[in-house]
Amino acid sequence: MTATDLHLSKCLPTRPFRIAALGVAIVLASIAVAGAQDALFDTKAKQALMIEDQTGTILYAKSPDTLIEPAALAKLMTMEVVFHELKSGKITLATQYTVSENAWRTGGAPSGGSTMFAKLKSSISVGDLIQGVIVQSANDGCIILAEGLAGSEPKFAEMMNARAKEIGLKNSTFVNSTGLPDPQQRVSLTDLVALARHIYKEYPAYYRTYAQDSFTWNNIFQRNRNPLLRLDIGADGMGTGYTEQSGYGIVGAATRNGRRYIVALSGLASDKERAEEARRIFEWAYQAFEEIDIFAEGEAIGEASVFGGVKSGVPLKAHEKVSLLVPVANRDRLKAHIIYQGPLVAPLKADEQVGTLRIWIGDVLAQETPVFTAEAVETGDLKKRSFDAVFELATGWVRQLKF
Repeated sequence: MTATDLHLSKCLPTRPFRIAALGVAIVLASIAVAGAQDALFDTKAKQALMIEDQTGTILYAKSPDTLIEPAALAKLMTMEVVFHELKSGKITLATQYTVSENAWRTGGAPSGGSTMFAKLKSSISVGDLIQGVIVQSANDGCIILAEGLAGSEPKFAEMMNARAKEIGLKNSTFVNSTGLPDPQQRVSLTDLVALARHIYKEYPAYYRTYAQDSFTWNNIFQRNRNPLLRLDIGADGMGTGYTEQSGYGIVGAATRNGRRYIVALSGLASDKERAEEARRIFEWAYQAFEEIDIFAEGEAIGEASVFGGVKSGVPLKAHEKVSLLVPVANRDRLKAHIIYQGPLVAPLKADEQVGTLRIWIGDVLAQETPVFTAEAVETGDLKKRSFDAVFELATGWVRQLKF
């Protein structure tokens, strides 16, 4: 693995320059950002993750990959499966499902948990069930949907895990549709934030339900359980959860001044503390960051070494403009590395993905962007290839030692 180092500055030109390093074809570049930053925010949550959605910048992270019980936040995955089935045309909002005794007893009025009070053996449309699950966090609504779509909750959990894998969730396992405690059911905040981003982008029409203030079913009026919707911070979703082991958790999304933020918190001591910590982190993010453009669309970001080509290196670029949110005051150093398996082997096509640009704010990996070859590199003649082979033989041990 070869790494290209970049340091970023608004004061210096954002053009990488090449430095020799022990004879190994490693690109190193550096750009400094004035000022230093101490920790500007802390939270009582045991786990936390906040990102800015458009740039993907990670603004705050605290043990985001720790596996926790999702509690009712598992319903985000339940809704993803339902939305996917709607989008694929396999069901419609008018599709009707029957309330089984299992759904009624496990998730309905007799359960004592969050419920939409669905009547036993009644039929309810998918559209109403979605509102019950999202607005009222209805366990009975989840089970009715699971049984309707898959025949049983275990079969529906298989659908949840299959979809989780398809959309890129890496560390989460779902056992039921409700999030009711199970020792095998675990998620990470990294996956929950990725899931929240996915739902917002893939299902905008259905996503609007997360901002719905209330829902009445069976003549029972219930307000949306998400406390952020009533805090005047621009919130439009998404859900809350609680288990004794994981404490109080939340996935929240809000927009201000055209910029969208998503947060996941877990391990809080009470519903009051959950609402306050979520509000605090949104208010902090609104004030503490500004966007800077680091590389223009198509601009050369760095150079990767090439083996056996007419050239010994190839410039790398990103497909889109690379922007990042950075602290307004007391900025820490921004660090960046281009990571690729090197050297690349000729011939190379133009616009071939060969690595990743990773940018840190302090010790936090804030953004990852794929990088591509900016031009093609043809195979060199025999003499050139022989020289490269000797070079690799002489210096390869250094690369292995460092990477």
